[in-house]
Amino acid sequence: MRETPTWRIPVGIIGLFIGLMVYGILIARYAPEIIGNWHGLAQTIVYLVLGVIWLLPLKRFLIWMETGSWSAPPASED
Repeated sequence: MRETPTWRIPVGIIGLFIGLMVYGILIARYAPEIIGNWHGLAQTIVYLVLGVIWLLPLKRFLIWMETGSWSAPPASED
């Protein structure tokens, strides 16, 4: 368990914020051109998927912010 502050947390938060902003801007810019003429239900499904897909790499990113490694540490048997 971490006992001292680390640079990874503020850098990670700033990186996450910038990454989400870029992702959101790209989706807002290009998705309407591609799916704008689709049926409303199909558009809803696409936007729901795009709204959740950014969560996929989040677990490893949060692990890196906490541990400095991209994979989870082995479970300790206390």
